[in-house]
Formats: sequence, structure tokens, C-alpha cells
Amino acid sequence: MMTSVTRATFDQVMVPTYAPAAMLPVRGAGSRIWDSEGREYVDFAGGIAVNALGHCHPVMVKAVTEQAQKIWHLANGYTNIPALELAQKLIDNTFAERVFFANSGGEANEAAFKLARAYAKQHGGPNKVEIVSTFNSFHGRTLFTVSVGGQEKYTKGFEPLPPGIKHVPYNDIDALDGAINENTCAVVLEPMQGEGGVTPADAAYLKKARELCDKHGALLIFDEVQCGMGRTGYLYNYMEYGVTPDILTSAKALGGGFPIAAMLTTEKVAKALAVGSHGSTYGGNPMACAVASAVFDVINHPDTLAGVRQRHDQFFNGLNAIKDKTGVFSLVRGKGLLIGCVLSEKYAGKSKDFVTAALAEGLLILQAGPDVIRLAPSLIIPEADIKEGLAKFERAIAKVMASV
Repeated sequence: MMTSVTRATFDQVMVPTYAPAAMLPVRGAGSRIWDSEGREYVDFAGGIAVNALGHCHPVMVKAVTEQAQKIWHLANGYTNIPALELAQKLIDNTFAERVFFANSGGEANEAAFKLARAYAKQHGGPNKVEIVSTFNSFHGRTLFTVSVGGQEKYTKGFEPLPPGIKHVPYNDIDALDGAINENTCAVVLEPMQGEGGVTPADAAYLKKARELCDKHGALLIFDEVQCGMGRTGYLYNYMEYGVTPDILTSAKALGGGFPIAAMLTTEKVAKALAVGSHGSTYGGNPMACAVASAVFDVINHPDTLAGVRQRHDQFFNGLNAIKDKTGVFSLVRGKGLLIGCVLSEKYAGKSKDFVTAALAEGLLILQAGPDVIRLAPSLIIPEADIKEGLAKFERAIAKVMASV
């Protein structure tokens, strides 16, 4: 018989790759969650930009309930209606002409990097294998994707790493120009770095990346796992910049909490993969695609996207007021509802302290490294919840300030 579980059970049964908070969440609704003790929290974390419609949105509940009574999973030898419907929506609303479904952002990026290598070898020869990425980037947790990601803390201890990968400073046009050559198969960029500190790309930087890729016959890959699907107030972040990639990866908010990811590309590039050259057992399964299709319809609506931009203003005004009042932040940056509060020198390295203090006040927030507080709430979070959450945040900040 199964015994009751508590937060302490985690330490007894799970591989220690995480250090979860002391509270144990058991229920969510909208931008609120409740723990096993019945305590209520405002959610500014959004499951790390995943819960785009909050918790238990009726549209999602309906989609998963209806699909659960039809068909859950099929082998790769078959397709299904939800997958085809979702793929068509993605194609109709982006640059893409072909879609590959997976289960996570890391898997979508793994597919993207493999596709880039395959395409380059077919069109540029055996030496065209180098991938250019940026420092402080994050592209997933597989050995290939952590190697392309530019953060040593995620690769240390897992050497030897896959070869043929270069890293350059983010938003540095000269460095990018110097790194790309005839052996470059792809340039991989996040239009806004998430894990690396919530840093938006300069428009000139992305445009130059496109020019350099065209000049050297390399593919431009945009990782929009975190900044895509309405997060910045546009369906995908590249649309704001007017710079079109050859490959785009999407996950997190795409399923609103149900695991799904997509790699989007053109017909020409997609032809580099053939039957059996890549795959995913669960990728494109009917359950995930049915939920994601429902989420897509809500996010890809002018009112939702306009609402993200409006909520951005409310957050920025509130956070900058806290910045001016306390001096805790040196800068508030980001786009839409992916926001980074850069800690001032006095509080550098203490982002975890603020996360812990916020939780004690009944607020969920995130880190983006030791020096940046990250907020990634629901795209439809009510204004009243924003106001209440900011008040909780300010109280948490006061407690950290008093302890320093």
C-alpha cells in the first residue's frame, strides 16, 4: 500500500539533480497555487515560462479530457489528427513549412542541431560542421545541447564534449563576424537569453547574424523555447525583429504545461532528414498535440498578445518603482512577460535569497543566475494578481535588505 508522501520523500527517493523548496504544491488555479498545508501563493514563475495560461485553464482541461476519451498514443508508423492540426497552425502562422514534434526544448534543439549538421554536410561538404553559439546561452540538458549552450556549470564533469562548437559574447557583432567562416554549419541564438540573465538581443545583432549566415552558407537557428509562444507579446520573438531564421525551436508555453516541443523549418532544409534519420517515441502524440493546439488558439489571438504588452507595462512600472525606492536593482530588463531584475552590486550573488524570501511571503519567482531575478508569469495573469504579487515581492525585498 502506498504511504502518504511529503516534501521529505523527495530526498529519499529522487536522484539529487534538484533542490526543491520546502513547500509541496498540490493544486493550482489561474495564477495561484496552494501547498499541502493549504497556504496560497501568487505565481510569478509560471513553471519557468511554461504555464502560459496559468494553472488548469478551462480550455486546456477540456482539450485533455476530450482527447483522453479518443486516443492517447500511437507508434511512429502512424500519424494522428491533433498532430496534423497543430503542425498546420504553426505553418500557417510562421515562416515554417515543415514541423518536427518532440517532448522538450532540449529535444527540439537536439533535432535542430542534428538537422543543421546533416544539411551542411549535404550542401557544403564534410568540413562544414562548426556550430557558433554564445556564452551564457542555454539550449537543453543533453550532452549535445549543453555543449552548444555557453555555460560551463552545465558541462563540467561530463567531458569529453562533442567537438566543433564555438562560443562568442552575446550581442557582440564583431565577435560573431570573426567566428563565422566557410566551415560554419549553423549559428544558434536565443532572441532573448533566458537562463543567461533575461537579456534581449539587439536588433542590429540579429540582422547581422542573418547576413553572415547568408554570406557563409550557414543556417540561422533561433531557440525560442523560453521567449516564444506569446511570451514577448508576439507569437514568436523573431517577428518583432523582422529577422527570419532557417530553424526555430519551440517548447515550454507551447503545451501550457503538457510536455511538447516543436522544431520548425523550411521545406528545403527539412529535406536533409530522411525516414529513420531522426525520431521521438512520444513526439507528436495525440494528447500533447490536442492540448497544445488549444493553447495555441488562445495565445495566437490579438487580445492575448496585446494583453501581454499591457501587463509588461504594469510589471515594469511596479518593478522600477521598487528599484528607485530600494536600490536593490541596477536594471529591469526584458520583453513582454519575461522580465529580469538585475541585482545591484551590494546584492550581487544573492538571487536565491530573494527567491526564498518571496516564497515565505507567498510568492513564486525565479532566478536567472546568481545576479538576476526572473519573472515569467502567466500571459493572462489578472492585474489584481500582479499588484498583489508586487506587494509581496517588495516585502520580501525589505526582509533581505534587513539581513544584509
